[in-house]
Amino acid sequence: EFPSLDQTFELILLQRIPWIGYVRLERADNAARRARAWAVSVDYSDPCATLQGLPGDGQPEDSGSPHYHVDHCQGIPPLSLSRRNGAIVGNGLRDDQHPDLDWQRDVPVASRFGDPYYSLENGLAEARHVFLAGNGLPERFVPGFHIAELGFGTGLNALAAWAMWRESGVPGSLRFTSFELFPMAPADMSRALSAFPEISDLAAPLVVALESSATEFVAAGLHLKIVLGDARDTLACWGGSADAWFLDGFSPARNPELWTPDLLRQVAHHTRPEGTAATYSAARVVRSGLADAGFVVERVSGFGRKRHMTVARS
Repeated sequence: EFPSLDQTFELILLQRIPWIGYVRLERADNAARRARAWAVSVDYSDPCATLQGLPGDGQPEDSGSPHYHVDHCQGIPPLSLSRRNGAIVGNGLRDDQHPDLDWQRDVPVASRFGDPYYSLENGLAEARHVFLAGNGLPERFVPGFHIAELGFGTGLNALAAWAMWRESGVPGSLRFTSFELFPMAPADMSRALSAFPEISDLAAPLVVALESSATEFVAAGLHLKIVLGDARDTLACWGGSADAWFLDGFSPARNPELWTPDLLRQVAHHTRPEGTAATYSAARVVRSGLADAGFVVERVSGFGRKRHMTVARS
């Protein structure tokens, strides 16, 4: 669908490299170009589609003729993509893929794993202690800094990082890529995030985008990408690398899939030199898995009642 008839659409398939194409969408008049309201649908039979080359990849956000690279691998459903007010939308998600939740003191608890999404005491303070301070942030922030995460959950970690980035004054956008198998319903996310009024101005536009099934979100100071699917498949075919990792799966005893040696080796493989990782878990299987993957691992003080957590550096 196109908002008007004054647009041209061009799809170029590169024959020498299977399943790779470029999508270009242009508006004919300058006023419409400045508005940057456009949409495009992509639907291939290949089971995986990811996007690269969005504004923030060296491309100005007000570019009049943006180009988007469509790359195919395994593990992500075909996407129908559109952009509205800075959000890239992928609506390949079915309602029955949202997790079933219980609630304790307005904190969401995953029924599947019997584990809360964050501390019952203060989830935002926990995110700042474990994932931000655990990765040496904001001191390590530089232009182009890239955070990757296993387990998007409520989006609280991404919002905490975004808020810290804005406060740091580092120019450009924070890159944030999160791998999620069971994305939370936006209404549940909104309920969970309402407990943190200090980030409400950032949470509101993100939730609005996710209500349209957004998997990519570009806003002032943030370029967020949510990769849907099993991280054991999707991380292996991810073309990016991170300066810092937020390892935020549920407890290794209840969600061992996100703590396997193979997956932690993929984390290490997709970590830049001098990169770091942090997790609330201090389980031996986590520390040994990170060490075997090539990280230098340290057990440090945890958040609240939790005595220890784990930090690692490449």
